[in-house]
Order: sequence, then C-alpha cells, then structure tokens
Amino acid sequence: MSSLPTGTVTRGPVPDLNDYDLVAPQLSGGQDSALTMSLTMDAALRDGVPDRVRSYHAALPVLDWPEVVYDGQRWPGVAELAARQSAAFGPNAGHTEVTRMMPGPDGTPMPHSLLTEIALYGRFPRLGSKFCTKSAKESVVNAAWTSFVRQRSKELGRPVRILKPMGMRRDESRSRSTLELYRNVLTNGARIVDEWLPALMWTRNEVQEWSEDHPELKHWTYDSVPGAMDWLGTWRCSCSLCTFAGKRDQLIAIRRRPRLAALYAEVETVRGDSLASGRRIADLIHLAHSPGAPDPGVVLPDDGPEFTAVALQVRSALARPPRKAVDLAAREDDEPTTVCGGCAAFTDRPGLS
Repeated sequence: MSSLPTGTVTRGPVPDLNDYDLVAPQLSGGQDSALTMSLTMDAALRDGVPDRVRSYHAALPVLDWPEVVYDGQRWPGVAELAARQSAAFGPNAGHTEVTRMMPGPDGTPMPHSLLTEIALYGRFPRLGSKFCTKSAKESVVNAAWTSFVRQRSKELGRPVRILKPMGMRRDESRSRSTLELYRNVLTNGARIVDEWLPALMWTRNEVQEWSEDHPELKHWTYDSVPGAMDWLGTWRCSCSLCTFAGKRDQLIAIRRRPRLAALYAEVETVRGDSLASGRRIADLIHLAHSPGAPDPGVVLPDDGPEFTAVALQVRSALARPPRKAVDLAAREDDEPTTVCGGCAAFTDRPGLS
C-alpha cells in the first residue's frame, strides 16, 4: 500500500477539489491534455466546484505545431485546440493562453521564443536540466496566477490553494514511470500549489480509444495527413521539434517544418551542443531525406512574419556569448545518427502528449 502524500492540501491519496480556491489544468493541446481536462471537469462536477476551474495553455508561438490548410480544410494549431479542449467539457471559469514576452525592436512586447532562450543559454534541454519546461511553461503560468493570488490571499487571510492537474502518464517514458499521482510542489506565504495527474495510469491505447470518441479535439500532427485518423504522424504535440521526442517524431518534424529545422541547425552549429543526447540535427536532417524515412504528409512553408521575427531573435542571441559553457556535445554518448532505412531510427514511438 502506497503512503499518503505529504504537504498536500487534501490529506488523502487524491485531491478533494472543494479544498482548493483555484483548479488550474495545464493544457498542451495534445490528447493527454484533452483527457486531463475531461477528468478534471468530472471531478469538479462531482465535488460541486466547476466554477473554480480555469485552464491555462503556455503557448510556444512559432515552435508549437501550427494550424494548416489541407485539401481546402483548415486544421487548428495547438493553442486553438487547447481552448477548444477547455470549452468542451462543461462549465468552468474560463481559459487563459500565456506566453513569455520580451521587448521587440521598437519596444513593443513580442513573444520570446524558446529557441532564442536555447541560443542564449548555449545548450539544448536535457533530462535533469529541462529549462524549456521551466522557463517557457511553468514560470509563465505561475506568473499568470499572481493577480488572483494577491486578491484572494487578502480576502482569505491565508495562502491561496491551487490544484494543478497535468497530463503526464507513467507509460510515456522511463522517466515518467515513477511519477506520483498527487503531490505538493510549492508552499510559501502566498500560495500552496499541489500537482495532480488524473491520467497517470491510462495507457497509450486507452488514450487513443478515448481520443477517437472526441475527433474534434485531436491535433492533425498525430496523423499521416490531416484528417486521416490513422495515428501515423507524430506521437507528440505542442513543441514541433522537441529535444525529448522519439527519433521518428523528430524526422517527421524536420520534413514537415524544414525552415524551422534549419534554424535549429544554426543554433546547434554555432553553440556546438546537439539537439538531443546522441542526436545531432544536422545528421537527422540527412536521415529524414534518406530512403525509408517517414513521409511528412504535409510541408509547412513557415514564411510568415512571426517566423521571420523568431529567426532574427535567434540570430541576435547567437551573436552573444552563451550563458553556459558548451560541453554536452562532446559527451561519449553523443554518437552520430546512423543513416539507415527500416531500422529503429524510423520506428521508435514515444507516448502521446
């Protein structure tokens, strides 16, 4: 029998949503995200507090999987899908999209790209140093809670209690196989934040079956082409070229977004670090165009002003010295990617996200 979590607002194995002032599911726009929103609203309705639910999406602007028009039909991007997922499961207090901002060339605020942060830092994220999640997602959502926390803490005369449902599942990866269902992640004089993973024990197949009952909430990138409903696209959503994605996902992303892949390659070349441990994007670009590589189905032009602005941000960051010494690329486990058709390079499949 597992021990009870310590420090959580609810003194039990799972949260009682009545104990919280704000229930704030974090939505990525992927299938685990949609399921998490559904399970959260089920619990909120059961506990009689649907009015306390407000969902959040930490957008990565250009790096997110965007909308696409295919065969004359428009398919939404992840930010729009996150909002749809929030609205799909009954009454709640609303949905908020947030992103990290920075002053633009004329002083007007503009999104601060995660790839720009990587270029400034000098390294790509790694297990044990997932600054991408911290800087681009957690910190911006935490900041979005600040005005609510200030107001409610004065009214309540105590720290504000926040429950943060998230969509991680144990069968997604080795690192997630030991995740706790319910735990405290922050306690201070202003707020208590507990994390709850309602979909933790769901399997990949179970999520797929659930998703097929909600096709309007499924992102197009999961399929070979938008609308195919065949699960032969990428198995991750949100960040298009994720460091932590499986190799097959990365190859499809490179083919679907060649200009974005080339921008990542610029960062890799200038800073010397590799996209992922054992995977240099320069090699992956070559592999993505070799015989037997997965077909992208669609190719995005990435020719709009938002992409141009991010490219300028990234190149400006690369012109400065990195904040960290770059030594990860020289590690022994960073072997060149093998170019071969039909091998594991084309067949590894991570969990849905």
